Amino acid sequence: MPNNKIDHFAIGADTLEQGISALKTTLGVDVPRGGKHDAMSTHNCVMQSGNESFFELIAIDPDAPADPGRARWFTLDDPKTQARLLERPRALCWVVGTDDLDAVIAASPIELGEVVLFTRGDRSWRLTVPKDGSLPMQGLLPAFIEWSPGPHPSTGQQDLGVTLETVHLHHSDPETLSKMLVALGVDHLAQVHEGDVALSFELNTLNGSVTLD
Repeated sequence: MPNNKIDHFAIGADTLEQGISALKTTLGVDVPRGGKHDAMSTHNCVMQSGNESFFELIAIDPDAPADPGRARWFTLDDPKTQARLLERPRALCWVVGTDDLDAVIAASPIELGEVVLFTRGDRSWRLTVPKDGSLPMQGLLPAFIEWSPGPHPSTGQQDLGVTLETVHLHHSDPETLSKMLVALGVDHLAQVHEGDVALSFELNTLNGSVTLD
């Protein structure tokens, strides 16, 4: 199996300003500004989250073209997601890094989306992105990313004392979900629980243990 590990996880916000303010209260830190994703008309804030992974706060970029020419990732164009983000920042997606993206796709029991190549500076990455902007199993299955050779991007980000402890996945049929995670080689990266569909991230922070859902 490919060498799979959690690469980063995405928290969506109505605006970055809303997200930064809310997370300062929740996490006790100001999440530093990151960059722009021209292909998606989004922008983000990022920080380290331990074990060469990073925390991403993401929002639609108001200064970018309103129509990027395709559905934005992480369901950011979905009216239901937008309504939820108006209330507060929300857990949207977890992203698993792999050294063999093609093998992961070949072994997947469901469609993960097309593989899109992104570039920024001298780095590039391949990411699974469904064309309609949806998420596999409503975000319970991860997106997969394969970086070009070089240090993981988190090594250049700030370490503000926030670390990812556990990814929690809730589903009415936990056995089926668990089998999918095994097939994808990521069952060791998340805890599965029975219940209504929900994704959450348990973090260790300056404010103690915090769960973002």
